[in-house]
Amino acid sequence: MEEGNFVLVELAGLVLPGVLLPAPGVVLSAPSFLAAALPANYITFLPAVLMVGVFYLLLFRPNQRKQKQWQEMLNNLRIGDKITTTGGMRGTIVALRDDAIQLKLPPDGIKVEVVKSAIAAVTTNTPEEAK
Repeated sequence: MEEGNFVLVELAGLVLPGVLLPAPGVVLSAPSFLAAALPANYITFLPAVLMVGVFYLLLFRPNQRKQKQWQEMLNNLRIGDKITTTGGMRGTIVALRDDAIQLKLPPDGIKVEVVKSAIAAVTTNTPEEAK
């Protein structure tokens, strides 16, 4: 069915209301073609969908990557690694357990047990850093 420069879309003999496509031979620019191909209800939600996509890429994705690196750091802990806790204590790992570690704190050599989730960073000097 033809209405001016647009054709109503028919699917299996049914006319889909609100869905118009350009008639054969009619050339539309990209924004007007998008407006013609999508119903008005979808176009109003398009900015909201794009904003959700941008928020995901800018906020959630980097946080997931950071969480994955932190978990990998915890899985690679070894006896003898020097670490810093979220509370600011620095020490050397002397024992490892599933959910906790035992730290030896300088200068007196006091041993403290700390849960792994309290580890902020591994500060062991690698050979590359020593050069």
